[in-house]
Amino acid sequence: MDATTPVVFLHAFPLNAGMWAGQVEALPDRATLAPDFPGFGGRAPGVSDLEGFARSALADMDAAGIGKAVVVGLSMGGYVAFRLLGLAPERVVGLVLADTKAGADNEAGRTKRTDQAARVRAEGVAWMPDAFAPALLGPTTMASRPEVVGYVKELVGKADPEGVARALEAMRERPDSTPQLGTIRVPTLVVVGEEDGLTPVADARILADGIPGAELEVLPGAGHLANLEDPAAFNAALTSFLGR
Repeated sequence: MDATTPVVFLHAFPLNAGMWAGQVEALPDRATLAPDFPGFGGRAPGVSDLEGFARSALADMDAAGIGKAVVVGLSMGGYVAFRLLGLAPERVVGLVLADTKAGADNEAGRTKRTDQAARVRAEGVAWMPDAFAPALLGPTTMASRPEVVGYVKELVGKADPEGVARALEAMRERPDSTPQLGTIRVPTLVVVGEEDGLTPVADARILADGIPGAELEVLPGAGHLANLEDPAAFNAALTSFLGR
């Protein structure tokens, strides 16, 4: 992969682009972009579908003068990466799918997102940091990395309530991307925390098996936010992939 190719990082729900600071710092010689989705990181809520989030990211790439890039998406960022690839495949020269999955929500998952959207509109986000951290982070991190737990709770607590609600609805309505996997023709790395309880290793294997030539990297001791839980291992996998 060309050493000058920019890297675009797409963040997880319900965090913001700040979650990628450690990865941006690890690539000092490469142009990087970590945009916030509408409703996150101080941006006003706007669109309420993942294609709209992808269009927002493409507009941010345009504003930064980035034509083609390696796209790195974690969790919701992975869902957006699928939409971005569908909208503008010529702009994606490499793909990193971290702690995400191709499948759509089942009925229970859709109902849960609907209920969460209603609650956040009624109550705000004060309840979310404590409720979401144990799901976002693996048991090892929850037990032994208090600084990571605190940082994740801080990012979650900064989310805009309407932005959160619209993102929940966008994820609820996302299509099944499994049929898209076999059509992906760019180099692809799939990364997953071994302790990821939201999109477990089995989901990552579906991605790696379905995308021609994809590689799979499983990070021990990490959960759903693998880049924050073990940044050294995540960065090593990322830089190795970019260097090939």
